[in-house]
Amino acid sequence: MSLAPSTSGTMKPSRARPPLPITIALVLCVFAFLVLLYTETITFLSPKSIFKLKSCSRKNTVTNSNYRTAENNVDDSIVDDRFEFDPEECNVANGKWVFNRSIKPLYTDRSCPYLDRQVSCVKNGRLDSDYRHWEWQPEDCTLPRFNQELALKKLRGKRLLFVGDSLQRGQWQSLVCMVESIIPEDKKSLKRGRSHSIFKAKEYNATIEFYWAPFLVESNSDLHIIADPKQRILKVDSVSKHAKHWLGVDILVFNSYVWWMSGLRIKALWGSFSNGEEGYEELDAPVAYRIGLKTWANWVDSTVNPNNTRVFFTTMSPTHTRSEDWNKKGKLKCFNETKPVMKKRHWGTGSDKRIMSVVTNVVEKMKVPVTFINVTQISEYRIDAHSSIYTETGGRLLNEEERADPEHHADCIHWCLPGVPDTWNQIFFAHL
Repeated sequence: MSLAPSTSGTMKPSRARPPLPITIALVLCVFAFLVLLYTETITFLSPKSIFKLKSCSRKNTVTNSNYRTAENNVDDSIVDDRFEFDPEECNVANGKWVFNRSIKPLYTDRSCPYLDRQVSCVKNGRLDSDYRHWEWQPEDCTLPRFNQELALKKLRGKRLLFVGDSLQRGQWQSLVCMVESIIPEDKKSLKRGRSHSIFKAKEYNATIEFYWAPFLVESNSDLHIIADPKQRILKVDSVSKHAKHWLGVDILVFNSYVWWMSGLRIKALWGSFSNGEEGYEELDAPVAYRIGLKTWANWVDSTVNPNNTRVFFTTMSPTHTRSEDWNKKGKLKCFNETKPVMKKRHWGTGSDKRIMSVVTNVVEKMKVPVTFINVTQISEYRIDAHSSIYTETGGRLLNEEERADPEHHADCIHWCLPGVPDTWNQIFFAHL
């Protein structure tokens, strides 16, 4: 008689021990189940699934269709575990410059009519062009490419005002040039003033403006610039003369750094300039900067409605006037540099960490939220991108004798345009 269980159900197996075929069948079933479970687990934990769960993007692409361009298309087999840009999660300063010849600036200093001669390096004779093809690539996330139409849509019906010094003016000119080419000639205009300049995109009912206030607070060098820093006096307790031009603005972008670093001591005044130089006090630059920035912060907190106005602060733009900082002998400053510094976290003497600390401490105590446009570390690497000897002084281009003396005449403070400030604006609009 067979020991297999009867299909008719008329016979029962022994209670003492399961017959051998049943044991084998059970083992096979358990084994098959474990194999199936293992396979499903491996499938779920595969890199493809992880990337899908993390919503990570692919190299040199952004999933938002608004940012897609023909240059972005890459092989889908190339996978990058960086996530899409999130201002709360992504440390933009942590990354590297990647050379990409296919990246073309949105403008040139010949195509954009709004650039100052000070930053029009190609027009002024600069022959090398590699500095225009470096792309900032954060380690943690993908930075969206700048999209002209999307940028203008974000600004529709709004006033955007940059406030600060000549470096802030460079960022303003950069942004104007990045968007103006898609606007018809009769739909745009630029009105320049001594302190306040306004670019209008008429069909978007938007303005991109710049207001000159190199210290943010008032000084005797605001309009009639005093070349000798020792003769400049700052009214560190007042911004009212400037701030009346900041009212009714939807997006405010401030900066102030390089003018504070023109000497170890700053002449600071409380009250009126009517007494001339009487009554001022000489302070260490970081001390004077803290007092002046607190005055600015108090104005923002007491005047700005964060429901109507967003406030940004562009961190300090580094200077590259000491070539020893990147192990280059001689006193040529940034002259003849054609590549960025590749040493990770390079930091030179042209960026004062005391000032950065002051900004951080003041801003974190403010009631109105202020978003940093963190450009310092990424710009530290770019010793190759300054206007150098391809610039002007006193309203004229450098002559041959001056160009032959970069130690005294190379401008290693301002940036060529197109150039590094375009990346600042790319970061800025990613925050918007």
